[in-house]
Amino acid sequence: MFQEAKKYFEQKAMAVEIIKLYGSIELAPLVGLCDCIIDIVETGETMKQNGLEVGPTIMESSAHLIANKNSFYAKKDLILDLKERIEAHI
Repeated sequence: MFQEAKKYFEQKAMAVEIIKLYGSIELAPLVGLCDCIIDIVETGETMKQNGLEVGPTIMESSAHLIANKNSFYAKKDLILDLKERIEAHI
């Protein structure tokens, strides 16, 4: 994410300082730690709840469940169960 943010601002010819924060980063602008944040979010609802405006999307991402062939054969039931539990939450 850091490199994508850096590239995004370079393409916009914007001189910015990018720092990594951990935890509830949506609080950083509220306490004066930064002017804006880049966060990995699904909907941006938490940012909106904290009075922040959701800006442009810098990148899209997706998650994939991957198992190597040997593990899949050895632990097929566990892996398929995990897949079903993940799908139930999507």
